[in-house]
Amino acid sequence: MALSPAVTTLCENSNEDFLDAAKLLLTYADNILRSPNEEKYRSIRIGNPTFSTKLLPINGAVECLFEMGFEEAETHLVFPKSAAVEQLKRIRDCLASERDQRLRGGEQPVQPTAQAVAPSASAPTPSPASDSSAAASSQPVASVTPAASEPPSLDKYLSFFLTLQSNFQHVMIYENPELQQKARSHIPHQQLSSAAEQKLTEAKEADPECKLGMEDFLLLELLKWFKQDFFSWVDCLACSQCRGPTVNSRSLSPTADDLRWGAQRVENHFCQSCQLSTRFPRYNNPEKLLETRRGRCGEWANCFTLCCRALGLEARYIWDSTDHMWTEVYSVSQCRWLHCDSCENGCDKPLLYEVGWGKKLAYVLAFSKDQVVDVTWRYSCKHPEVLSRRSRVQEAWLLHTIASFNASRQQSLSPERKKELTERLLVELVEFISPKKPKPGELGGRNSGSLAWRVARGETRKADAGTSTRTPGYVFTPTEKEKNDRLLHVRYSATKDQYCRVSNNCEVIRSWAQCAWKKESVFRKVEDDWQMVYITRTEGSSVGKISWKFDFTPAGLKIKSVSITASSQTFHSGQVCWHLEAGQSTTEFPGDGKTQSFQSLSGSSEFIVAAILGGGEGESSWQHSQLFRCSLKETEECSFEILVHLEDA
Repeated sequence: MALSPAVTTLCENSNEDFLDAAKLLLTYADNILRSPNEEKYRSIRIGNPTFSTKLLPINGAVECLFEMGFEEAETHLVFPKSAAVEQLKRIRDCLASERDQRLRGGEQPVQPTAQAVAPSASAPTPSPASDSSAAASSQPVASVTPAASEPPSLDKYLSFFLTLQSNFQHVMIYENPELQQKARSHIPHQQLSSAAEQKLTEAKEADPECKLGMEDFLLLELLKWFKQDFFSWVDCLACSQCRGPTVNSRSLSPTADDLRWGAQRVENHFCQSCQLSTRFPRYNNPEKLLETRRGRCGEWANCFTLCCRALGLEARYIWDSTDHMWTEVYSVSQCRWLHCDSCENGCDKPLLYEVGWGKKLAYVLAFSKDQVVDVTWRYSCKHPEVLSRRSRVQEAWLLHTIASFNASRQQSLSPERKKELTERLLVELVEFISPKKPKPGELGGRNSGSLAWRVARGETRKADAGTSTRTPGYVFTPTEKEKNDRLLHVRYSATKDQYCRVSNNCEVIRSWAQCAWKKESVFRKVEDDWQMVYITRTEGSSVGKISWKFDFTPAGLKIKSVSITASSQTFHSGQVCWHLEAGQSTTEFPGDGKTQSFQSLSGSSEFIVAAILGGGEGESSWQHSQLFRCSLKETEECSFEILVHLEDA
């Protein structure tokens, strides 16, 4: 019987270790086969002493569980109901066959390879064929001690091992031809290629020595399309009933369908107005993400990496221990790996996280179909600081664990491919030696996700406060036509984000902020998932203000009558206060979408319309007071309208 890769690796241990591990693995498998509906047999607690002492230290043992169909949950390894029992039985029979041969004293066990041996004082020198696996960790190879014999914390080693294992296993899904075809059906390949060809032509005209290739520009176009047209960020979903804001409450139990698509965790986005929960399964299957097209950095990187592979770009999934994920794509023309963050539409800005966001990096690992690589040093210009934070596992353990993974994965590769991987790694290692200097594009803070999300991770810069403008701005004064007609009529559409000066031949002025007199801590929010738009407070602010000013003095005119139509909407304890200021008087009015007339302004020469937004509850309080909320589909709807009839002063 042909052995699976995991069983082959397990066979490389000593006979005693193999038999002990095989006995336990067969027990796990037989319990499930005998009682497939018994939940207790489908779950293995990671902290179980038997598991952590008899399986974790043994090369290939945990891999066998993954090959059987077990998946990583937070505190357990779980055999999901959707897993194929036939696959479990196949691995079980492989183990049983090898065990029986050894117990009969027949075939000699497979001798351990250099990569699988746990070295005692120093690491073995890798052979040329295995250079690509051993070099994948950039740390020195000397003074190696296996984790199993001297663990500072067994739980830390196990957690790190499972992270490596699950990510390395996960990236193989990107190689599924049918899944790649499904991804291509969503990507406007011809459109992106045409745009890339145009950009390449322009680049070569500007610089005849340009060494960039078509794939480099295709990557940039793919990033732009993915960010602007395909995927959307989720903090909290809008309520599925009232479309109002929600708060992330306690988690919900995943359904069988959720688990089928890798959603071990389901967030509960709760609307306090409707008392209704909106489910947000955190899917980990890129096929499902092609349908949902939303999520946070994990979903973005997962789906974008698949899209890269679908277009034939060599890509790898990047895992960062400080809770971010992105992609790297190999540039053939530049002979190097390019950092690509689809959340930020950012390319080749590796210091963005440390310098721009202020992240305290420790471990950054790249996973592809061929290998795992420790690429931490590409993303830092403060190597000593990073090294001081790498305390979860011993460097020697990490080096040899990565080498073991790579040796197993690369067994079937051709000598030419192994040589190519080795040459690429040598280039990377040289790059890692010298810390980089940040480029201008790497100095800014993060722009994806809510302010709370960014602040919680220390990924903001002072530029986030730049949405406030307290200095005076735009003032509406009559044009010659408006003077002659004795009329000023202005409308604002939140959907189109433009003002229409009806009284001046329907002049269009784009952007809500362009005609504001003063604005403080407000911005225009677009909900791509629910197709809604509105002006609201900036994330993290307690109060937002915006006003518009009208002055007729320069034209020698005064007000005859004023009518205003304004709409606002609040949720929970959110508040919006509309008022009209003229001289020393202030008049409040409701933002109920109905036209309000103000005869008291007759005879005045100027006035200000102002709105103050406040209140709200929880992390989404900033979203609980909104101006001009409307559907993106209602392109003709007017959100705000002011009509002023004038007369000679």
